Amino acid sequence: MNINKIKTYMLSAVTALSLASCLDKYPEDSIPMDDAVTTVGDIDKLVIGIYDSFKSSALYSGNLTILPDLQADFVYCVKGYTNVYGDIFRWNDIKATNTDIEAVYAALYDVVNCCNFLLDNVEKVKANTTDDNLLDRLDQYCGEAYFARALAYSELIKLFCKAYDSDEQAAQTLGVVLTEHYKGDEPTRRASLKKSYEFVLADLDKAQELLKLEDDFSGTLYNEIYFNEMTCYALRARVSLYMHRWDDAIKYATKVISSKYYVLENASSNTYSTTVNDYKYIWLYGDSREAIWKVGFTVNSYGGALGTIFDNYNYVSYRPDYVPAKWVINSYNSNDLRAAAIFTTRVTGYEHGLQWPLLSKYFGDATFLGNNILHVHQPMVFRLSEQYLIRAEAYANKKEYSKAGKDISAIRVARYSSYGGNTSLSETNAMDIIESERVKELYMEGFRLHDLKRWHKGFERKASEQSAATFVQSDLKVEKDDPLFVWPIPQHELESPGSEIEPNESNK
Repeated sequence: MNINKIKTYMLSAVTALSLASCLDKYPEDSIPMDDAVTTVGDIDKLVIGIYDSFKSSALYSGNLTILPDLQADFVYCVKGYTNVYGDIFRWNDIKATNTDIEAVYAALYDVVNCCNFLLDNVEKVKANTTDDNLLDRLDQYCGEAYFARALAYSELIKLFCKAYDSDEQAAQTLGVVLTEHYKGDEPTRRASLKKSYEFVLADLDKAQELLKLEDDFSGTLYNEIYFNEMTCYALRARVSLYMHRWDDAIKYATKVISSKYYVLENASSNTYSTTVNDYKYIWLYGDSREAIWKVGFTVNSYGGALGTIFDNYNYVSYRPDYVPAKWVINSYNSNDLRAAAIFTTRVTGYEHGLQWPLLSKYFGDATFLGNNILHVHQPMVFRLSEQYLIRAEAYANKKEYSKAGKDISAIRVARYSSYGGNTSLSETNAMDIIESERVKELYMEGFRLHDLKRWHKGFERKASEQSAATFVQSDLKVEKDDPLFVWPIPQHELESPGSEIEPNESNK
């Protein structure tokens, strides 16, 4: 079915059913919510609720994006900061009662439960529907629910489970609590890591079929705020990489790249504006031809403010809590135009007068700034550049270094003022170059902690790289496979009535 057929209808839908807490149980004397879901219009509202759930500041416009990178080696803590996320940054203070981690866990399971609620109720609506167009629309909505559930579970696995090293290891490793029904008697028990990922893949299989584009589809898909066949392939490529299924990672990333629906924005071109290049336009306006799926915000309905801790601008001065690490800033080649697009050197408003390149990519999209809303950027959960990086890493693990080098070159040609020749990769340098490129391309987009975990690498923060006058001194050395690479399961989940959830090593 052509996804564009349903968009106008969705956007004109009236206020969605309240799904703020999909875990709530209803009093016996009230009308059960599932009895109120009887029409296609009711399912419409549930789908809108699913999309709205991704606006949570605990997810892509906040904790889910910021915390994994802040916990690793990407930032310094400025002296005089507000201590926001301080326990996460300090690493050893991460506890099972951490409210920011609890918020991520709860928000992702809210998505899961919203999807389960829709899927549990859609069949009775189908049974009472005879119009073929409406039945197609219901299939579309089921596909969106299957994809949303797969995405939420993929994030839960990434954060609360160990890395997937092999099928054998994953079969013996704790995964997540899997539920297929909103009201069911499924045990509150963690499946294996292998079964958890298999659940995600099964949902993606269903979503891919239901969200398949028509053969004659000729529209645009970039900058999309709705799920479709290509978002399924993008997530499938990411999950395949995490599972070390190199051939599948290549297959699905190639489907996205070869579709030609998306284009790497060129940092040397000025297609949209005479004042900023096309790459910088991504961060100034929240629009891009390389955005595969983004969380759709409006000035009247948006999530968190990603840029707050990096700028903390109050119309007078900047008082960032965290600033980019020196090694990250120095990793950009002098021809690499990404640095100028995402960092801006400013004198801060602190008494010590710190002057530093601040992370400005999340300062705020122009539409929001025009409405006096600071630091709100529409999160781009899937971008084309990540697909190139996924494919490059998969090729490198198959020792197909020439192909991997071409994918790295494709990114650099788009991002550099000039880049001649191919990137030469070999067994000795391939992963170092790919890691470096992931740092530069995906900086503060929520990938770093998981990258280090799945590569089984530690990291180090050195106080010697910071001035004692302007930074909180934070020497830290974390060895590979440290338990805190895996977030603790929230304590209230372990202690809830009937829970059989096993803790992580980080809970102990």
